[in-house]
Amino acid sequence: MSDRSFAAPSRRPLAAAAALAVLALLAVLSIADVQPPAPRPASAPAGDFSAARAFTHVERIGQEVHVTGSPAADRVREHIVATLTGYGLRPEVQDTVGVNAGKFGDGGMARVRNVVAVLPGAASTGQVVLMAHYDSVQVSYGASDDGAGTSTLLEVARALTGGAPPRNDIVFLFTDAEEACLCGAEAFVSRHPLGQKPSVVLNFEARGSSGPAVMFQTSVGNADLIDVYARTPHPVGTSLAVEVYRLLSNDTDFTPFLGQSRFTGLNTAYIDGSSVYHSPLDRPSTMDKASLQHHGDNALALTRALGGADLPPLLRPASGDAVYFPFAGLLLRYPSALTWPIAVLALLAVAALAYLARRRGLTSVPRTAAGLGLALVPLVVVAVAAQLLWALLVALRPGYGELLDPARPTWFRFGVVALTAAVLLGWYALTRRRLGPVPLATGALGLLAVLGLVLAAAVPGGSYLVALPALAGALAGIGALYVPKPWLAAAVLTAGAAVAVLILAPTVALFFPALGLATGAAPALLATLLGLAALPAFEPLFRPAGADRHRLLGAAPAAAALVVALACTTTGMIVDRWDAGHPEPTHLMYALDRDTGTAQWVSLEQAPGAWTSRYVRDRQALDQRFPVLPAGKLSVGPAQAAALPVPTVTVLSDTTSGDRRTVRFRLASQRQVRFVSFYGEVGSHRVQQATVAGRDAVPYLAEQDRFGVVFHGPPTDGIEVTLVLEGTGPLRLRLVDGSDGLDSLPGFTPRPSAVGVFGSHSSELAAVAVTVSV
Repeated sequence: MSDRSFAAPSRRPLAAAAALAVLALLAVLSIADVQPPAPRPASAPAGDFSAARAFTHVERIGQEVHVTGSPAADRVREHIVATLTGYGLRPEVQDTVGVNAGKFGDGGMARVRNVVAVLPGAASTGQVVLMAHYDSVQVSYGASDDGAGTSTLLEVARALTGGAPPRNDIVFLFTDAEEACLCGAEAFVSRHPLGQKPSVVLNFEARGSSGPAVMFQTSVGNADLIDVYARTPHPVGTSLAVEVYRLLSNDTDFTPFLGQSRFTGLNTAYIDGSSVYHSPLDRPSTMDKASLQHHGDNALALTRALGGADLPPLLRPASGDAVYFPFAGLLLRYPSALTWPIAVLALLAVAALAYLARRRGLTSVPRTAAGLGLALVPLVVVAVAAQLLWALLVALRPGYGELLDPARPTWFRFGVVALTAAVLLGWYALTRRRLGPVPLATGALGLLAVLGLVLAAAVPGGSYLVALPALAGALAGIGALYVPKPWLAAAVLTAGAAVAVLILAPTVALFFPALGLATGAAPALLATLLGLAALPAFEPLFRPAGADRHRLLGAAPAAAALVVALACTTTGMIVDRWDAGHPEPTHLMYALDRDTGTAQWVSLEQAPGAWTSRYVRDRQALDQRFPVLPAGKLSVGPAQAAALPVPTVTVLSDTTSGDRRTVRFRLASQRQVRFVSFYGEVGSHRVQQATVAGRDAVPYLAEQDRFGVVFHGPPTDGIEVTLVLEGTGPLRLRLVDGSDGLDSLPGFTPRPSAVGVFGSHSSELAAVAVTVSV
């Protein structure tokens, strides 16, 4: 069977080399396009954003751990206030109580002190809110999370106050208690006068130490805002990420705003280098200043654009979302209304290709259908292989089990891509001789087109990933059937594959840090989709379909890719060793039960390593006695009971009315703590109403099947609580408070330099619990 769609046999190696070189170059360039820009020095023009200038704030903020309610947090807040005052603004501190506003309420509350400053507009048509949180988790210095966002806002404030005033009001909002419960953002939205005004909200975050600043979340009806964002200096984002994030339980300070129809907005974060996230390694020294520059360039451009815009149209959702993605240095975008037409057009184009190829005797309907079905095989195998690779890495180095990504993930990522190529090339070598290259390529494009329809229905913002490559590949295939020269046909097919590379390669690069090697199947699947769209470019690597079979040559491409995968993975293991700068993450906390007078060491590690195993050896569920801990069995071991005082309850008033009892009491810790909490009995619904520090609390937590409140950053004199109860009998409460740091506890030995602390809200926690009857 003659196959004019590929290069002549004598020139197949040259065609393969040329096509793969072009596609590889395009992949490199497209990935480079989504990388952060070079940091600008302190000598940059005053109207520009300078990472060097912003970094001076990072150094100040990241000097010490500054958890909500701590003296260190007070010092960070004072720095923010002093800096804004120096720019000629009049910052105020909103001192109030916030309530958890996450997607899944956990009874969290906090005393918050937000910093709010307004740059008045010259002829305001609305309000733009720039937001970042200034608190850190209890074991982290918070240089990136969220010293990056805080410093970005301060540098943007400097640049704006030094020039002509914007048209619209610009609000600089530095929230408190984001890490604890999103309570600062909730308090602004529900209790601050500026939070009652319609606004465009821009939130700036970090979940790592490096990488591009990705705009990963939007309000609904984002089309108009995406048009503004696309004109920033370095727009990086995909509508797929927005769709995926909407399905997840993850939260940021953006969440309370999304719950109110008066706000629209964008959420941006850099997310690579996730091994430092929420850990003691999140220091100024680990921050990539290029990521800070990326944050700042886009923040300043967005603020100027929105600050000068006619805001009312942007303050309400557009008629629909936009589909958008990086493409050839641009943020390509089109209305979501085109999702279905493009998906259908792609399917029709593939059908036309199959029809025309059948007319030329290059395929048949059964063989094309078989090619479509067989194209599912590498998708399944690659997903399984990527997860098995991670399982192997965790087995060889158990500390990886606590991480999303290794500290030095680059070689491992190359290994996953090479493993994907090995699977794809091996599959192609095994099937092409029996089915033929044209049925396989056409069937693969057919699978992409079908997936485009599926995604159009399920995840509309992600349909472009497969529909556009299928459309481009089908049109290129049709063109290749009609060009007179084999080399020209190969060029046309390479051009079709190039579209897939320009669309999918940046997304693969972005999804590696977004989901980590722990979910390496996701970027591996995207890489496989790219490979399926580019099958004609791989065909010249093999002997012509009609030539004599040569097993060694047929297996050579897959074998070479597998060797590269092994080499990259081995190199990754050699390069990424535990050391003082990249220590093995470990989790340990201390739980003292005053009811029994016993204490335990507790670890959330999936498989406790050598250091942690010195403290824990059994498995036990603790969530009923210590409700602040997750459900299920945890690693535990005996500990010596320390002389730590318990939290106390002082009844202030107690009244009854019929079968209802109202009790008012003060709950206080007798030591310096990060939080104090109180819970009703499991299965009890006695609490009908709850007021804590003047705010209504949730009277029942469905996930825990009990009433409960965790109050972060409590005042030293405690918090006042009023409960309305069903029935007049006594109420049993489980009190738990928590401080940070294990060094002073009996039996604890400091970690060696190559052993570190895992970034968790319970790492290094010393919890004390007692049951009282009110």
